[in-house]
Amino acid sequence: MGKSTPETTPASFQRGQTHEIRFSPTKRQEQAWEILQDKETTELLFGGASGGGKSHLACAWLTFSCLRYPGSRWLMGRAVLKRLKDSTLLTFFQICRDWNLKPNQDYNYNSMAGVITFSNGSEIYLKDLFLYPSDPEFDSLGSTEFCGAVIDEASEVTIKAKNILMSRLRFKLEEFKLIPKLLICSNPSKNFLYYDFYKPWKENRLPKYRKFLPAFVKDNHYISPHHLENLKKLDRVSKERLLYGNWEYDDDPTRLFNYDAIMDLFTNEAEKGQKYCTVDVAGRGRDKTVLTFWDGFFITGIKIMDNISNEELDKILTENKIQRSHCLVDEDGVGFGLVKDLTGVKGFVNNASPFKSKEEKETSLQNFRNLKAQCWFELANYVNSGRIGIYRDIDARIKEKIIEDLEQIKQANPGKDQPLSILTKEEIKENLGRSTDYGDSIMMRMFFVFQRANKLFDLNEIRRAIQ
Repeated sequence: MGKSTPETTPASFQRGQTHEIRFSPTKRQEQAWEILQDKETTELLFGGASGGGKSHLACAWLTFSCLRYPGSRWLMGRAVLKRLKDSTLLTFFQICRDWNLKPNQDYNYNSMAGVITFSNGSEIYLKDLFLYPSDPEFDSLGSTEFCGAVIDEASEVTIKAKNILMSRLRFKLEEFKLIPKLLICSNPSKNFLYYDFYKPWKENRLPKYRKFLPAFVKDNHYISPHHLENLKKLDRVSKERLLYGNWEYDDDPTRLFNYDAIMDLFTNEAEKGQKYCTVDVAGRGRDKTVLTFWDGFFITGIKIMDNISNEELDKILTENKIQRSHCLVDEDGVGFGLVKDLTGVKGFVNNASPFKSKEEKETSLQNFRNLKAQCWFELANYVNSGRIGIYRDIDARIKEKIIEDLEQIKQANPGKDQPLSILTKEEIKENLGRSTDYGDSIMMRMFFVFQRANKLFDLNEIRRAIQ
């Protein structure tokens, strides 16, 4: 890449009269740089494989911007400040050495305040972007305004952190003739990055103010061959994400469902038997009512409704020859009325006590936080072992939502000595942007698995008592 003006590329920047700072980006970094200089894009996700040059680009852009615009203010953020200081900040120091910028002369780093101040008055603030329960509105950011910002390892932060940070990008923009700029760097993740950037990009429907640029390790000719060899030794899912930059895979160890097993749902042949209907009822003014029809453990149909009345549900059960005792309705909220007025229909209360095994009944032991967690863990067992199937000609949009829903179900507080639980509805919404209505309706089928097992257990108890 040849020498260019600092207004368009970091290839050169004149500092004073005698120093020239040079930066040789990869072709992919150069593409990202052009987006960071345009007057249209306010949010850029530069994401993909490990070693794709994401953090290096981020630090180069922030450093160059501080030098280019005296008195400007920028933010470098990550979920946990200590990790930011242990990783991204070290890349910043390396950039400074490469560009012949001297500490305590060209810039000063105040580790206590977490602020880098340049000799021309520009600043970079280092910020913690984790969503702490004690600070749901990120008041820790204060009222400080910035020209632009970087979120590194954005798979660790929530969409709320991103949105609040975007609202703070308004410092002296007119004076510098800039627009708000947020550079997001991340390895593949199934959070808002996937749903707001990667997926719309893949479907060619990203809004103009957003851009996604894939990063691949093969694009970075500066990468150590040892790093590449280490990536090749990873497990298959981690290799897909970190070596190949595949956004369809999630290697979070807390996830309940295996990705390949989820995809197999749509080609599996499952055990047939009695008919069931599970109903996740829409709340007032939100979500959808999802009815899932079962033949044994095979889903034969899924019906979506804005809402549902007693008469409509009764008619649907009659038409599909499903006994009321084989219909389970989410009883939390609006669904309570359906269960109350349709005699025989069963209610599912998410926070109800879970079914107990014989060992649990004889002690105070409880393996699951609530019924919902118990059914999700059991559904994962069924799905991961290939025991659930879904009809082949399912609508593509519904299929997509089922995949998204199951991928978001993860264990909460793993490793802690407490009953098994999953992420809360609010936490899942932060990642997915909606409720898991489709997944919930499928999960509820496990209620009948536990109910049947419980009845058989009780029957055996009676038989033993008779003998």
